[in-house]
Amino acid sequence: CDGNGRLKQLKILNLEGNNFNDIILPYLNTLTSLTTLILRGNKIEGSKSRQGLTNLTNLKVLDLSGNSISLSVTWLGLHKLKNLEALDLSFNNINGTVESQGICELKNLFELNLARNNIGGDLPDCLNNLTRLKVLDTSFNQLSGSLPSVIVNLTSLEYLDLSNGYFEGIFPISSLANHSKLKVLLLSTRNNNMLQLKTENFLPTFQLKVLRLPVCNLKVIPNFLVHQHELKYLDLSHNNLAGDFPTWILQNNTKLEVLCLTNNSFTGNLQLPHSKHDFLHHLDVSSNNFTGKLPQDMGIILQKLLYIDMANNRFEGDLPSSIREMKTLSFLHLSKNNFSRELSALFTGCISLWFLDLSHNNFHSQIFPKYMNLTRLWFLYLDNNNFSGKIEDGLLKSNELKELDMSNNMLSGHIPHWIANFSSYLEVLLMSKNFLKGNIPVQLLNHGSLQLLSVSENCLSGFMTSSFNLSLLNYLSGTIPNVLFRSSKLMTLDLRDNGFSGIIPNQINESSNLRVLLLRGNYLEGPISNQFCQLRRLGVMDLSQNRINGSIPSCFTNMLLWTTGNFDLYGFELRFLPELTFSSIGTYYNSTLDLRISEGDDYLLPQLVKVEFVTKNRYEIFDGSNANYLVGLDLSCNQLTGDIPSEIGELQKIPGMNLSHNSLSGSIPESFSNLKMIESLDLCVKIPPQLIELNFLSNFNVSYNNLSGQIPDKGQFATFGESSYSGNPHLCGPTINKNCNRAEEIPATELNQGEDEGEYAFDMVSLYWSFGASYMTVILGLFAILWINSNWRQQWFYFIDACLDLCYYWR
Repeated sequence: CDGNGRLKQLKILNLEGNNFNDIILPYLNTLTSLTTLILRGNKIEGSKSRQGLTNLTNLKVLDLSGNSISLSVTWLGLHKLKNLEALDLSFNNINGTVESQGICELKNLFELNLARNNIGGDLPDCLNNLTRLKVLDTSFNQLSGSLPSVIVNLTSLEYLDLSNGYFEGIFPISSLANHSKLKVLLLSTRNNNMLQLKTENFLPTFQLKVLRLPVCNLKVIPNFLVHQHELKYLDLSHNNLAGDFPTWILQNNTKLEVLCLTNNSFTGNLQLPHSKHDFLHHLDVSSNNFTGKLPQDMGIILQKLLYIDMANNRFEGDLPSSIREMKTLSFLHLSKNNFSRELSALFTGCISLWFLDLSHNNFHSQIFPKYMNLTRLWFLYLDNNNFSGKIEDGLLKSNELKELDMSNNMLSGHIPHWIANFSSYLEVLLMSKNFLKGNIPVQLLNHGSLQLLSVSENCLSGFMTSSFNLSLLNYLSGTIPNVLFRSSKLMTLDLRDNGFSGIIPNQINESSNLRVLLLRGNYLEGPISNQFCQLRRLGVMDLSQNRINGSIPSCFTNMLLWTTGNFDLYGFELRFLPELTFSSIGTYYNSTLDLRISEGDDYLLPQLVKVEFVTKNRYEIFDGSNANYLVGLDLSCNQLTGDIPSEIGELQKIPGMNLSHNSLSGSIPESFSNLKMIESLDLCVKIPPQLIELNFLSNFNVSYNNLSGQIPDKGQFATFGESSYSGNPHLCGPTINKNCNRAEEIPATELNQGEDEGEYAFDMVSLYWSFGASYMTVILGLFAILWINSNWRQQWFYFIDACLDLCYYWR
């Protein structure tokens, strides 16, 4: 240091990973001897700097990546840093164009990294000034237009990354033929099918090590690849490539480590080289049209594979036994194929496996009947196969499992107790749609880390206790435990179609996060408590088909109104079971109790949320993409009385509401005209004319009530037919062809009788026609049989004669 404390001779300064902001820039600007300055991972914005770093004229390396720069970098004074050789501005939020940053004047630049910013416009021609440039990375920006000729002139390039921009037009790869030093080429676009690489045959002067060309509309494998022999990484995914598997790529590039061909149209069998390929560790051929069996020697030829993804093809037959030779295999995804046979001890040697997905195939027999040495397994998906028999102890030592899915098979027997003995890692256990019986192990219900448990659509039974942490059962009875509504983590509760009785719990946690409550089809009774209105995040409620009485609490809007604004109903992308509603089939109870407990916003489960709710007279399924707008209320088929609260009209964005089949009285509140987004409305009271303002209404049914007055015939009401108003003798209007001046008064008692008859009466005309058609079908069938078979015809006549003789005798 000199007498003033300045570091006059300092040449290299690394301040990476601190919290420095613009205040430090004036001090750095005094270090005029610096040749290398690393400021990666700080909070520099540049908006408060006057001189920038203009005094650092000896600087050769400047790294400002991972800061908070949002404007252009003109404040840096790059035009004065003539000796700069490496500039890294990646992972900021820089705006403007490349030319406006002053970069084109840095003629000594070897490396330029502008990745992951908001730089737009075209690549300017002034980049031709950077004749010494070896590394150029503009990935993940807003660059657009056609790929300019400037790329052709930068023949010193060794590393070129133009991926994830908005380039378009035709770019001939042959324009890079003279880039003899090029080793890495990464090119893709976010404008699907707007960029097309022209792959004419040419003799390249380069030998690439990395080539990544996804979403480039190739359609055919580029011919120049025939001349490449040093590739280590090749990605040609999402390009509509067709034909057979390019075995020659593996043969020509013996040091290839990664091969990605996903989402193309390759067909035929998977043909492998005849000799071992010891460098390939990543193979992705998913989402193609490959057929046939996998090569029996696959586990020997590609013995060093770490990652295999062959999902969504048409492979068939049994898996090659040589897979057990893959000692380093850690990821295996084979779902959505036609693989069959039994697993047996197939994966015994795959001791490094942590992800295994065999779902949506035709595997059968028992699930791992023998001991499997899969001690590192985290994720196992065996759903949608034909596995049968009892669940044996093959996975007994896989105690690090986080997610296990055995659903939709034909498994029988009891749920093994050893599953509950898994360590605290297990978070998801899906065993629905099987033939499991007996009780659920108590240890499983009290499992400390379990987030999602599904055993619905089995033959399980038992009572619901209040001591469990999480469960999804079959047919349950008793009262609903208060603990469910005291939880602050519970987000979805589905107890539909069970045997619960008693009142709905009224011990509600004010900080509850419950968003979906489905209690349809039980034996619940009593009034709806005002305490229920503390569920202020509730967006979907179905209490239909119970014995609930009393009036509708006006405070319901305190629950549902909170989710009808711009607020995201789920707060973040929830994950859930694929189905929440089941019906009875045969003698099995297909009932559910579904719960979702989240420990935090960052927790992700394997499947998107899907919620069923009745709108438009049918079940609508709402998943993560449209559930943000889902708000529904179903109180139908109960014993509710009194008027409909006018406050419900404040639910301006509710799409579905059903209050039918109760004993409600009064008229429809005029505030219902505020329900601008309503799509399905089923009520039992008088129709106010203000409802014509409901432009989104597509289903309206008020049949078999005691309604009176003129039916609206404007707006959406002009689209509803006579069936929407049947069983209401006091209604009139053009829709039902009844003049309002001739409407007759009919006693309410007669109407109620008509309602009951309307619900259960047969259509006698249809009955007579169906009976006559059945009778004629039987007679014609009998005549046809006798006409064709002479022996039967003879026996028939003998039978008639015997009957006549018998009648004559008794006479």
